[in-house]
Amino acid sequence: MKIYTKTGDAGETSLFGGRRVSKSNLRIDAYGTVDELNAFMGLLRDQKVNFQRGDELKTIQDRLFDIGSNLATDDRDPNYKVPSLVEDDVLVLEGAIDGMESQLTPLKNFILPGGHESVSFSHVARTVCRRAERCVVALNEVSHVDENIIQYLNRLSDYLFVLGRVMAKDLEVAEVIWTSRAKKI
Repeated sequence: MKIYTKTGDAGETSLFGGRRVSKSNLRIDAYGTVDELNAFMGLLRDQKVNFQRGDELKTIQDRLFDIGSNLATDDRDPNYKVPSLVEDDVLVLEGAIDGMESQLTPLKNFILPGGHESVSFSHVARTVCRRAERCVVALNEVSHVDENIIQYLNRLSDYLFVLGRVMAKDLEVAEVIWTSRAKKI
């Protein structure tokens, strides 16, 4: 089987179920952004500082692939079976966030991305996750999306923020604090 099919050369692609849509379709944008996020999750998983979190990050990648599969499925074909997310998937993220936060000092300032390359990767993943969430919400406005997917992406961005803080702690690097140029108006 060849990797290239030439079926997308005219700017269209197929959803699971066979329907052809433009590559600029909201559904394609949503699952493409989730795919991009998954690539950044792999990059995070490959960081030495995250070695002990490898299984947790791999599970998140599996759930992101489930989300992508769900979003890539023709919503007009109710008989097409795809992996789904469940409420417990969101609860797992919340438990992981709570566990990481218990290791940290309370947040008193806005944190900027940076301080260490690995920490910055977490912030890049967080911002891609926020974009994925926006894409999925936009898709949901025109075509139903499982609410667990939206909740999962929302919680995952929180997880990635806290992960960045824990990584900074583990790497023994200072968090980069935002310095405001606020003035009276």
